[in-house]
Amino acid sequence: METKPRRSKAPAASSPRRRRLPGDPATRYAKAVVSGKTIAGPHVRAACARHIKDLEEGAARGLIWDQEAVVHALAFFTEVLCLNGGEYEGKPFELLAWQRFVVGSIFGWKTVDGHRRFRVAYGETAKGSGKSPLAAGIGMYGMVADNEARAEIYAAATKKDQAMVLFRDAVAMWQLSPELRSRLKTSGTGENVWNLAYLEKGAFFRPISADDGQSGPRPHIALIDEVHEHRNNTVVEMMRAGTKSRRQALIFMITNSGSSKTSTCWGYHDYGAKIADGILEDDTFFSYICSLDVGEDPIRNEKCWAKANPSLQEADLPGIKYLREQVREARGMPAKEALVRRLCFCEWTEAENPWISADIWLTRAADYDWQELKGRRAWAGLDLSSTTDLTGLVLWIEPVEEGEPWRLVPFCWLPDDSLQRKEELDRVPYLAWRAAGYLDTTPGRAVSKLQVALKLAQLAEHFDIQSVAFDRWRIEDFKALAADNGVELPPMEPFGQGYQSMSPALEAMETHLLNGTVEHPAHPILTWCAANAVVVSDAAENRKLSKDKATGRIDLMVAAVMGAGLVSRQQPEANLNDFIYEPLIG
Repeated sequence: METKPRRSKAPAASSPRRRRLPGDPATRYAKAVVSGKTIAGPHVRAACARHIKDLEEGAARGLIWDQEAVVHALAFFTEVLCLNGGEYEGKPFELLAWQRFVVGSIFGWKTVDGHRRFRVAYGETAKGSGKSPLAAGIGMYGMVADNEARAEIYAAATKKDQAMVLFRDAVAMWQLSPELRSRLKTSGTGENVWNLAYLEKGAFFRPISADDGQSGPRPHIALIDEVHEHRNNTVVEMMRAGTKSRRQALIFMITNSGSSKTSTCWGYHDYGAKIADGILEDDTFFSYICSLDVGEDPIRNEKCWAKANPSLQEADLPGIKYLREQVREARGMPAKEALVRRLCFCEWTEAENPWISADIWLTRAADYDWQELKGRRAWAGLDLSSTTDLTGLVLWIEPVEEGEPWRLVPFCWLPDDSLQRKEELDRVPYLAWRAAGYLDTTPGRAVSKLQVALKLAQLAEHFDIQSVAFDRWRIEDFKALAADNGVELPPMEPFGQGYQSMSPALEAMETHLLNGTVEHPAHPILTWCAANAVVVSDAAENRKLSKDKATGRIDLMVAAVMGAGLVSRQQPEANLNDFIYEPLIG
């Protein structure tokens, strides 16, 4: 997105913006990439080389480069559309060079019958590069300026709320453009607009999900966002099935890189890369796939960032500060690093990743006696084992002096039965840990929950325990056991183990570790659990620790993360009245 000074208001309908684009911007970009003047990754370089080769040889295959069509499509963005949000609100949509290449390629390449060459386009760029507004703009062009009778334009996704994300960009473009407001009608109001209609041509633009597939869509252009989140090919196939009655229908897919090479997204990535590289030939498929060159490390070298986010070469994006912050944090968090590499630098990573580096963890170790912290407020996480597993309890002790960190106090239990066998299986010194006082054992084949309850009651006399996070599906039995034996527990708080609860808790734990606002006592079992911890993520980038994927037991870290979740909930929320009646700047 353009950051040069421009008019702050959209132009009046009576005096539309006019700015002719000289020459051939799409080809100019391709030549700049191939020559090395413009930085690009291997698949983009290949796509540009393909473009230049087709200019030279494509006529023999019935391919025509329509430069007038290129200029017409590019001018639509500049003359009709406006950007939205933050500093871009109301500014003309000045396409960046890479965006001109994409738009120009899609609308400029035709076949001898005069119809568009490309029926499927796949774009994979880093987060924050501007692909969503680009897609929305392509949809608007397809509805009002592409000379298609009764054009049906869809923002498609597996779920309606996901489809609405891209569609809202289109609605904002309608709101900010006098030209579009004078010609298009909406269904719904405010945030609930669900349809844009060009009544003069019988065309419309609306969101659609897989659940709506029975309505029989016949898309002229289908925009499919965040393909890496799609578990299967249902949405793409639903849209493609409806294009059979359109001579120049377009499926335009946009996405970040994904985490599974067995996914639908990887299939299109791999196919598009092979076409650009010349390994496969498909004149109907266009790809613009950002990636780094082999051996490049974006965590340690900014110079390669533009290969993943081509907008960085032309625009002073406000997100660059955020990106640098993400990279700084990623250096100490392997799981965070994997997420940053995937979303920000187009690296395909596995979904499961080690959580935290030893360097970060060990630098937070400190020598303190938890007994000396008596009377302080505390929050805790409790991960009870079902049978023979490790039971973990971790307290977060509140600091009382400015600059003092939170301090962790861990406890853990295993059953006595077959402890030697467990030691051999887990390859850790349980017997030595018990002898040193780091591990408590209880008689029998399962951890005694009564012993755990008694320990909690004891600790509640030593600390002012505010609440204890607890896996909700076991809480009632534990409470009943304590009540039957006359044990008074501190306040117990059910804590979900899914992404919704654990993701913000994990983020809070990471923040404390990275900022140095928490210390741990170098407890060997807690450290072992930290080393074993593996993070998994869902399609929406929520994260949690996974016991199934972990390299060993992680029960104490699960308890610590739950405790971090409770602590984070104690932070005061911003109150609007504070800003009105007690402004920061007087």
